[in-house]
Amino acid sequence: MQSNKHLLLLLALLFVGAFNSLAQEDGLIWLPIKADKDTIIAPLFPDPVQKDSIAGDSTALGPNNGKEPLLLDKIKYKAKDYVKLSQKDQKIYLYNEAEIYYQDTELKAGIITMDYIKNEVYAGRIKDSLGNYTQLPYFKQGDNEVRPDSIRFNFDTQKALIWNSRTEQQAGLGQLGSDAMKVYAEITKKENDSVYFLHEGKLTTSQDTINPDYYIRIRKAKFVPKKKVIAGFSNLYIADVPTPVALPFAYFPLTVGRSAGLMMPTFGNDPDRGYFLQNGGYYIPFSDYADITLTGDFYTNGSYGFRTQSVYSKRYRYRGNVNFRYENLVTSQKGFDDYSNSKVWNIQISHSQDTKASPNSRFSASVNLGSSSYYQNSLNQVNLPLTQNNNLSSSISYSKTFPAYPSVNMSLTASHSQNTSPTARANPDQDNIQMTLPTFQASMERIFPFAKKDGIKKGVIQNINFQYDVNARNSLTTNDENFLKAAMFDNAKVGAKHRIPISTNFKVAKFFSVTMGGSYEDVWALETYTQRYERSEDGEIGSVVKDTISGFDRYNKYNMSASIGTTVYGTFNFGEDKKIQALRHVMRPSLSYGYSPSFDQFYDEYLNNDTGEVVQYSRFEGTLNGAPSLGKSNSLSFSLANTLEAKVRDKDSTATEPKKIPILSNFNISTGYNFESDSLKLSPLRINGGTNILDNKMSINFSAGLDPYAIDNNGSRIDKFNIDNGGSLFRLTQANINIGYSIDSKTFGKKKEEEEEEEEAGAYDYVAQSGGRDDDLFGRADDFDRRRIDDDEKDKGEDVDNPRYATKIPWNFRLAYSASYFNSARQNEFSSHSLMFSGDIELSPRWKVGGSSGYDFKNKGFTLTQLRFERDLKSFRMNFNWTPFGQYSRWYFFIGIKSSILSDLKWENRSQR
Repeated sequence: MQSNKHLLLLLALLFVGAFNSLAQEDGLIWLPIKADKDTIIAPLFPDPVQKDSIAGDSTALGPNNGKEPLLLDKIKYKAKDYVKLSQKDQKIYLYNEAEIYYQDTELKAGIITMDYIKNEVYAGRIKDSLGNYTQLPYFKQGDNEVRPDSIRFNFDTQKALIWNSRTEQQAGLGQLGSDAMKVYAEITKKENDSVYFLHEGKLTTSQDTINPDYYIRIRKAKFVPKKKVIAGFSNLYIADVPTPVALPFAYFPLTVGRSAGLMMPTFGNDPDRGYFLQNGGYYIPFSDYADITLTGDFYTNGSYGFRTQSVYSKRYRYRGNVNFRYENLVTSQKGFDDYSNSKVWNIQISHSQDTKASPNSRFSASVNLGSSSYYQNSLNQVNLPLTQNNNLSSSISYSKTFPAYPSVNMSLTASHSQNTSPTARANPDQDNIQMTLPTFQASMERIFPFAKKDGIKKGVIQNINFQYDVNARNSLTTNDENFLKAAMFDNAKVGAKHRIPISTNFKVAKFFSVTMGGSYEDVWALETYTQRYERSEDGEIGSVVKDTISGFDRYNKYNMSASIGTTVYGTFNFGEDKKIQALRHVMRPSLSYGYSPSFDQFYDEYLNNDTGEVVQYSRFEGTLNGAPSLGKSNSLSFSLANTLEAKVRDKDSTATEPKKIPILSNFNISTGYNFESDSLKLSPLRINGGTNILDNKMSINFSAGLDPYAIDNNGSRIDKFNIDNGGSLFRLTQANINIGYSIDSKTFGKKKEEEEEEEEAGAYDYVAQSGGRDDDLFGRADDFDRRRIDDDEKDKGEDVDNPRYATKIPWNFRLAYSASYFNSARQNEFSSHSLMFSGDIELSPRWKVGGSSGYDFKNKGFTLTQLRFERDLKSFRMNFNWTPFGQYSRWYFFIGIKSSILSDLKWENRSQR
């Protein structure tokens, strides 16, 4: 039997101003529940009924008997069967569809009794002809509404007794649904405006309010609405069956908004590191705009880790987060041969600024740096998909725009790129980290000196324009050992480059677009290098010695260019009665010429005393921006861009226009000819292209290199065409192909149904952290403990009892194929060749299985393989992830309550590799 005692309490409290204030402050939501029988007895009606009854509506003021009048205004009341105003008993009796209206208060119930002597009000239900209780009380004051079973309330003491009450408390950040706590109690006593005492209560977040699939039974408890429940002996019931999960006392926070509190750890056993406590910690909200979460792990073999995560946000201004992770990894035990101790760390910073905050300036940050082996060696399950991520990158930038004409854009950027591949980690002395601290860039908008600022520009002269930009950098490379130490600045390089491009464009013969221009550059350096040859004292071959010259130095260079291009359209019509009505081919040929002189004045020479050879060098070799070119550049390049699409008759007979289907989204060919070269004048032919087919479900991208020249036995290009050397016209030197394919159960549905599903279905994106893949081809993160999904919305849009579900099983499938081929020196080998796939299938509305894997054809082995099983148990979630083999083989099991309020009620177990 379940009824709404808190609701009845609110009924009486709302009847007076004190109750109204409490309801508004605490935000209680009272809902009725069905009860088998009434637990309180209504006051008896005096006899004779017929004599004292009053038919219809009545208006009166209650007597006071020397007391201050309780009712300060007229009341209106009526009932269908019985209305009695007893001056002797100082009571009003209303029976069957009873109603009372007083100021902004409205009360409806099966039976209502007001006692002016005791200053009490009672409202309850009545039985119908079948013996069922009907006409549950309905109370409304202002905008507040309640529907209790029964209530007895004293106006003098402001205390009340409520039987079979139920209330719904918004907790966390105030979300309704799975994050709303339902509080049941057989008997509720209201002590004052904010404290209630419960007897035989139940706490649950289940959506089924009549028969919850789980609840926490509490014998006695103190309930402070919108704040907390403090209970004595409590234990968990699942499907009305008690479980061994029990506590001698319990505390349940119901605070709306964020509040500080402990985060319960996960207990488990790792075969390599022993028993552990993981993800335990403390949450601290600094203010409405920022918080911090401190969590840590401890293993019995001495391994440990800690993490800090701070999230901040201010509407219309900025948002971001700062994460720091550190792990001390101990393998085996001291004294054993396989003992090792390593430390890994990672820091992530993300900051974005709202464009409304400052239109002319912007600050942003995306930082992900740390130990190269962090993701590969981390003990946290969430990092499994990121073990295949071989690069960490960061960028922090501030930009400022000065809008006055001519406008100037300036930016200051610090960047970081870190190679974390196994090859890079195998050689600790190799520089695998590149950084710029910082990069300064500034550019002025394009100026047309011979045309009006807002006028139309025509001809060669009016289209002449120029710009100015500058780029200055402090660049350095280092490795993990020297990272974030003073030694990483030992090989830093500083330089700047100023550039002024000038150009113009015009039409020739209406169809050809001509562009002509040039560029001037002035390059600065703070260090240069001289070279000299020194003989060996022991008679061996000497060596080249480089000396560093500190101080400012510069050089300038310039170049000229011209290009001409056009667009050619070709259409092949097959007739409107054909399925393929037409093919359209668009070609964009372009011919470009570039010239750059030789800058011999910036070159010196030294004599190799051993060979007698005179070697030319530039003191700017090895600087940030390098040295100017030695020798003229005089080349012609050609490119041809193509697109091909078809007009196809639409299957929809009501469509008035044919469908346009791309056959080739792009297909580009380019090559060049060097006039200054004594040999090998032709550049290799470059081909690349791509398209989307199967209604954009499959994407195909490819590229290839074709060399017209032959190679010798050493694999070097020679000045002889390949066809003259007994080969084909072109020699394939490299090729790449990438194919992606995605399909799901909606693909085969009707278009109208598909559009409706896409509009109604909610989406939850599992984006891999730290710059990882945004799909699950490398597996899905095992972060069930911290996952927050709006399961209520999912349940609302899901027909669980749909008998046709078996014929409409939702599923999805993703495939990615990649291959790279090299044959520049007759290698005739694939540098990479793999096929990856992943998919999910919902066997029932609450059962979902999935997996991801792949095969590496080059190394002849499977890629990271993961099998996933998910079970939605309404209020609970159960997950099992299994990586059956490989370096990261492991399994992980989790079952826990979905609501964030009781997220610590969980059990998980796992294995480590």
